[in-house]
Amino acid sequence: MDPIQAVVLAIVQGLSEFLPISSSGHLILVPYFLGWPDQGLPFDVAVHIGTLLALLVYFRNQLRQLIGAWFDSVLRRVHTRESRLAWQLLVGTIPVALAGLLFDKYIEEHLRQPLFVATTLAFFGLVMYAADRWGRGERNEYDVTWGEAFTIGLAQALALMPGTSRSGITITAGRGFGLSRSAAARFSFLLAVPGIGAAGGYEGLKLVTSSTPVQWSPMLIGLVCSALSGLVCIHFLIRWIERIGLLPFTIYRLLLAALIVAVFA
Repeated sequence: MDPIQAVVLAIVQGLSEFLPISSSGHLILVPYFLGWPDQGLPFDVAVHIGTLLALLVYFRNQLRQLIGAWFDSVLRRVHTRESRLAWQLLVGTIPVALAGLLFDKYIEEHLRQPLFVATTLAFFGLVMYAADRWGRGERNEYDVTWGEAFTIGLAQALALMPGTSRSGITITAGRGFGLSRSAAARFSFLLAVPGIGAAGGYEGLKLVTSSTPVQWSPMLIGLVCSALSGLVCIHFLIRWIERIGLLPFTIYRLLLAALIVAVFA
């Protein structure tokens, strides 16, 4: 992999991981359109670690509070709204962890096709718009119930299908439960920390046990560029989402789906 390909794919990953437009779909489509070979497992691991670093940096203060409160709840039996949210994020990660273990191979072999990506982009884009259009709640992430946390986690598991978008489907679920746009985005991004961490660990384990030679330079470029682009994306999306809503992302998804059908059908 040359440096330009590494930079482009890393920036695509950093932006599309947090924008509700599907990072997995874009990482499939960009090589298709540009005629590049598949970037391979080592690079995928590197850019996922990069987006995880972006989350850890941006939410460092809130995560520090959540982790501290979680330990207090375990060791001292002190329960606060922070410890409750921390436990809910762990509960919400269970569905995607189980789905990844059960269906990863099937998804890798059968669903990484442009026309399937077009279908999920369009369908879940419309669902996202409907939830945003009629979900007018003003609750924040600390108001999420246990059942809602688990259901948002179930929605996150659907994002294993390329084109769905992890952030898109979890923000959609949050809006459906009456969270404000910014609160739904924050819950989605906080839920991504254990989710991406688990996925990165799983992919890293496959990398360690693989005989595929590793090119370290593209991996380093991918890690740094995905972390930086992801950090910028989180910052501006959290600041702007209340004003811009989710309609622009729905339009983008529908246009991209139409383009894919026109090219590959």
